Amino acid sequence: MPPVVPPFLIGLIAAPLAKRLLKPLVRGVVTTSVGLVMEVKKAAHETGENIHDLAVEVAAEMVAAQVAAGEDNRPTDGAASTGEKGEARTPKIRATAAAKA
Repeated sequence: MPPVVPPFLIGLIAAPLAKRLLKPLVRGVVTTSVGLVMEVKKAAHETGENIHDLAVEVAAEMVAAQVAAGEDNRPTDGAASTGEKGEARTPKIRATAAAKA
């Protein structure tokens, strides 16, 4: 019958060996994960800025179109005022843009 080695002795011998082998592997995985998260965060931020810029441009174009349409459709002297029935109201669009440095 072979000698019985208690499991804790195997653990005492294997732990330092596992530490030497696994520590660089775990460090590499963590480093890669952090780098990947930083890149994804940067890409998401840039995409958000691009969408915001696009929304501001579209809002500005809509306001410009409303101003141009308002100049062409000016009421005459006998036309109804803005509060009377029968006149179509156009929605007001407010364009806001944050100043970028």
